Amino acid sequence: MNRLYINGISSISPQPEDFLETGEIRVYSENIISAIEMDYKSLIRPMQLRRMSKAVKMGIYCTLKCMEDAGTHDLDAIIIGSGQGCQQDTEKFLESMLKNDELILSPTSFIQSTHNTVGGQIALHLQCYAYNMTYTQNSVSFESALNDALMQNMKLTEPNSILVGGVDEISKSFTGFLRLDGQIKQNDIENTGLFNSNSSGTIFSESAAFFALSNNSDSKTYAEILGVDIFNSAENYEVPDKIKAFLKTYDLETSDIDLILLGNNGDIRYNDYYRILQEHLFKATPQLGYKHLIGENNSASAYAVWLACKIFKKNNIPDVLKLNTLNYSKPKYILIYNQYLGKNHGLILLQKP
Repeated sequence: MNRLYINGISSISPQPEDFLETGEIRVYSENIISAIEMDYKSLIRPMQLRRMSKAVKMGIYCTLKCMEDAGTHDLDAIIIGSGQGCQQDTEKFLESMLKNDELILSPTSFIQSTHNTVGGQIALHLQCYAYNMTYTQNSVSFESALNDALMQNMKLTEPNSILVGGVDEISKSFTGFLRLDGQIKQNDIENTGLFNSNSSGTIFSESAAFFALSNNSDSKTYAEILGVDIFNSAENYEVPDKIKAFLKTYDLETSDIDLILLGNNGDIRYNDYYRILQEHLFKATPQLGYKHLIGENNSASAYAVWLACKIFKKNNIPDVLKLNTLNYSKPKYILIYNQYLGKNHGLILLQKP
C-alpha cells in the first residue's frame, strides 16, 4: 500500500500560528470566538476578497501557505471537510429573502452558500482541474476527507500531491442558535478555564487547517498518516475496545502510543468519553488538550493534526496543552481522538517519518 506523508501545513484559528514557539496564547471571555484575521491581501487580490466569506478566505489562504511550505505547485486532488460549510452566505441569503419578501434576490450568496464552495474556489484560484471532493459529515468531515485521501493515494502510482483541509466558520445568527439546545454554554467563560467547567455546552469557534500530502517524503516531512477510523455512535465504555481494535490493525498496542490528543471541550454531559481514556486506557500516556485554546467546531480535529505535526517537528509542548503531568521524549506515534455530543467519533493515527 502506498504511504501518505504530510509535507506542508497551515492553519488559522483563534490562536497565533506560532504559539508553540512563543508560548503566548490569546484569552477570550466570550463563548463564540472568531479566528484571527490574517493578512489575506498578501496572497489574495482585494477584488476577490470582497466577495469571499470567511471560510473561503481561510481555505484559499491556508492552501497557498501549505503548498508553499511543501514546495509544491500542482495538485492531483483537492479534498475538503466542512461540517457547516459557508454558513455566512447561507445566513446572508436567508436574511435577504425575509427582508425582501422573497422578491428581487441576488443569487450570489445562494451560489456561494454550498458546502463545496471552498473546494471550488480553491480550484478556480489555482486553475486546478483535478479530482475535487467535499465531505460534510458534521464533526468527522475532516476524518472523512482524510479517508478519501488515503484511497486516492492507493490509486495514484506516480509521485502525487493531494490537498486535504478542514474549515468551518461562525456566523452571527446561526452559530448563536446553538445556545438553544445547549451546545454552547449559557454563561460566558474564559476559554482557558474551559476544562474546569461543570456545566453543559462548550465554546464555539471557527478555524481552518490544510495539509499538502504526498506519497513521497523528504527532509521537510512532518508526519506519516497511518490510518483513520470513524464510528457514528458508541457508549463511553465501548470506546477503549474500539481504539484497541483500531491500533491492532497497525500491529500496535496502547503502550506504543507516545502522545494522545483528546477533544475535551468542557461539556460535562460527555466528559466521560475522555475521562475513561485518561484514567484507564491511556493513564500512562502523556495527554494533551487543545479546545480550551481554539474552541469547538466541526473542523477542530484538523487543527489537532496540525498541532501534532508541529509537535513532531519542534518537539516542544507548552504546559497549557498538558492534561496530565507525564512528560514525553520525541514521540513516534501520536493518536488523535475526538467526538461531539457522544456521536461522530474519529481516530487519526500519525507516525513520525
